[in-house]
Amino acid sequence: MRAEADTAAGSAAESGVDTEVAVVGGGPVGTLVARELALLGVDVTILEKLPRPDGVSKASTLHARTAQTLDRRGLLEAVQPGPYTAARGTQGPVRFHFASIFELDLSRVLDEGPAIVGSPQAFAQEVFAADAARLGARVRRDAELVGLDEYDDHVRLRLRSVSGAERTLTARWVVGADGARSAVRRLSGIRFLGDGPTVAALMGEVRLLDPARAPGGWQRTPRGWTLLWVNPHGVSRVCTYDYRGPHQDRHSPVTLDELRGEVERIAGRPVPMDSPDWIARFSDASLQAERYRKGRILLAGDAAHVHFPAGGQGVNLGLQDAVNLGWKLAAEIRGRAPDGLLDTYHSERQPVAAAVLHNVKAQVALMDSDPRTDALRELFTELMRFDEVNAYLSTMITGAGVVYAVGGRGDDPLAGRMVPSLPLKTAEGPTSLAELLHDARPLLLDLSGDTALRTVAGPWADRVALVAATPVAGTWGTEAVLVRPDGYAVWSARGDHQDAESLRTALTRWFGPESW
Repeated sequence: MRAEADTAAGSAAESGVDTEVAVVGGGPVGTLVARELALLGVDVTILEKLPRPDGVSKASTLHARTAQTLDRRGLLEAVQPGPYTAARGTQGPVRFHFASIFELDLSRVLDEGPAIVGSPQAFAQEVFAADAARLGARVRRDAELVGLDEYDDHVRLRLRSVSGAERTLTARWVVGADGARSAVRRLSGIRFLGDGPTVAALMGEVRLLDPARAPGGWQRTPRGWTLLWVNPHGVSRVCTYDYRGPHQDRHSPVTLDELRGEVERIAGRPVPMDSPDWIARFSDASLQAERYRKGRILLAGDAAHVHFPAGGQGVNLGLQDAVNLGWKLAAEIRGRAPDGLLDTYHSERQPVAAAVLHNVKAQVALMDSDPRTDALRELFTELMRFDEVNAYLSTMITGAGVVYAVGGRGDDPLAGRMVPSLPLKTAEGPTSLAELLHDARPLLLDLSGDTALRTVAGPWADRVALVAATPVAGTWGTEAVLVRPDGYAVWSARGDHQDAESLRTALTRWFGPESW
C-alpha cells in the first residue's frame, strides 16, 4: 500500500493539486476517513487546527455495529487500550440503558459480538492517525480552516496557524470531519437544520475531594441529573443536565465554580471538587446537514449531525460514516465509480442519522427531571421488560438494525444487511469474512464449490476479490454473497436460474461495467 500511496501523491502533484483529498478534522472520524482512503492508495492530508492532541475523550463507547465495522478492517483490538480486549462472543446479558432506564439486554439482537467496546476517542483517533500515516497519509497540525473556494476540478483551502500565519492548500476533494461547529460546513454554505437546545449540560473531569460521599452513577432529582463516574484515586468524570432551559451563552468558558455549583444545586448538598483537567458545556440541540455532499465537499461525523449524547451513539454514527464514505470516494477518484455511487453516501447515511436523532429526542423527553415525568418513566420501564420492546430499542442503540436500499431482487434476505463474520476455510487456510475485508476490497464469496458464479464475476476480478470458501460453522442461508468493502451485502444467491443475471446487475450497479 505504501507504493500505491507514493503513486497517488505523485499523481496529485502532477495534476496541479497539493493532495487528492483534504480531510479537515483530526478527530476519530477524520482520521478513520483518512485511513480508509490511504488504505486504498489515495493521496490524503489530514488538517487539524490543534497544534497538538489535547487528550480529551468526551466519548468512549463503541456499540456493536461499529465494533463489527472496525473488525472488518482489523482495527477492533487496536482501538481498545490496555492488555484486555472485549470478548468477541455475545454470551450472557449485556445491560444498557434507554433514557437512563437500565433494562436493555443488547445481546438479544446480536449475531456477532462484542456488544460494547470501551475505546476513549482520544486513543482511537491516535490509532487511526498512526495507521493512516503508515499507509502514506500526511497529518498537518496547527492548520485551522478559515477559507474555502470550490472550482470545477479542485478546492482551495486557506489555513491559519495560531501565530496568525496563513497559507493555502489545494485538493481535489474535501471531507469535513471538523465537528459540530464545522468550518467546512459553514464555509461551503450547507445548511444545518433541526431543533435548537432546551437542556443545559456540563461535562468535565475533576478530582473529587470526598469520593466516598459523592453521588455516584446516574442520579435524577427534581432539579436535574448528575452523572458521576467516581475514581477515588484520580480524575472523575462529572456531568450535569439542567432541564430549566438552554445555556444563556453556549460558547462561554466553563469554570470549576459553575460545574461545582450545578452539581451541588441538583444533588442538594455540597460535592467538593478541584483540579479540573477540562470542562465543557453542551446541549440537546438536534441538527443535521441538509446534504452530506455539495460538489467536491463532503461532511462526516458531527459536522453532518449533532444530538444529545444519550446512549453514546454519536461517535458510532461518525465512524460508520467514515467507512461508508471511504471506499466510495476512493472509487470516484480512481475513475472506477459507477454513476451515482458517491451520492449513495448521503442517501444511505442521512436516514440512519435522522433515526438516531429521533430516538435521542425521545430519550431526552423521557429523562425530563420534572416529577410529572415519573409516571411515564415507570410505565416505560415496564414496557422495556417485554421482549419485543427490548429488542426494538436494543436494535436502535446497537445499530444492528441498519439496512441500506441496495436495489436488486426483492426476495434477497441479505441485500443491504451487514454479513455476519462467520468462520471459513479456504485453500489458503482458516479465515473469516471480516479478515477477507481487511484490504477494503469488494468480495464475491462463493460457498458452493461450483465455479459458475465466479466465472460470471470474472470480468470484475480487477476490482472484486473472488474467493471460494467452505463454512466452518453457522448458517449463511446462501451459496454465494457479494459484499461491499464496508461489509454490507448487495446480492446473494437464491439457487435459481436468475442468479447469474442478478449477480451481473449487482456487480455493474456497485462496481461498474465489466469492460472498464
